[in-house]
Amino acid sequence: MIRISVPTGTLGATLVKGTTGTTRWLLILFLIMPAPIILAAEEVRVAVIGGLERTGDWERIRTTAERRLNLQISTVLSAPKEQIVPVFMRGEAELLLIHGGDETFALEALGLASPSHIWAYNDFVIAGPEDDPAGVAGAESGSEALRKIQTNGQSLISFRDPGSHQILDRLLEQAGLIPAQINLRPDSVNRPQQILRQAAQDRAYVIVGHIPVAFGRMPSRGIKVLFTGDPSMRSGYVAVTPGPEHPADPAARHNAERLAQFLISPQGQELLYDPTAVDGARWLYPRQEATGLLSFPEQPITP
Repeated sequence: MIRISVPTGTLGATLVKGTTGTTRWLLILFLIMPAPIILAAEEVRVAVIGGLERTGDWERIRTTAERRLNLQISTVLSAPKEQIVPVFMRGEAELLLIHGGDETFALEALGLASPSHIWAYNDFVIAGPEDDPAGVAGAESGSEALRKIQTNGQSLISFRDPGSHQILDRLLEQAGLIPAQINLRPDSVNRPQQILRQAAQDRAYVIVGHIPVAFGRMPSRGIKVLFTGDPSMRSGYVAVTPGPEHPADPAARHNAERLAQFLISPQGQELLYDPTAVDGARWLYPRQEATGLLSFPEQPITP
């Protein structure tokens, strides 16, 4: 006997086909209670670098993107890169939001990631002693701040953080300085989060990410943010989607790409600014402000 159940709204029917003798159909009508049909929402799982979650910006963007895309967006992990990259590699997340760099290049090279989408930028600041002996707070640019540190004989810590190190190199070039011309102190702390403690002990300046300083990840008495707002002192966040070797299924790949495309769209870029932020504080900057990273000092042309 073959039994086939056919729901028909509030009226259902069970068809029974008997095979003994001549073919007989018995139609049994039955009433069922109305019940909503719940479809499983399309989903994408995201792993994000900790700073994005700490500011509250990612949660605000996530909820808006869910509504506009009709897509369930789950944050599976918010943590340092050492933790979120393996999560993406194992297929436990289909979208990775992280600073672009060697890790994202390697993911693409191994086929685990497609070419990354530059999504947003965060800024770096110059922190130093509260009494600001170099007068950095009065600088109009990061390169001018470095020249003030140099001309006033003050110290600058060469912080190990990749973003800080890259920005230091950029500012030195813009200032027309070489490392030997400025009093650079080596980073001597056990953990990067302790760098402001060294700055306090050495009465030195240091280039650090604005988010970890503002949200208490780098606490230290006697040190404050003295300079911020230079567009050339920024680092890019990328949205990483699955490559051919990533274990994501086709539906998950499609949803990850949908979300990535939304983040870089004009509608997604508008969400980087939070109009309700206290004192107008801003932690994320849009793609179109990347021009500050393409400012190069004039170089003589040598034949």
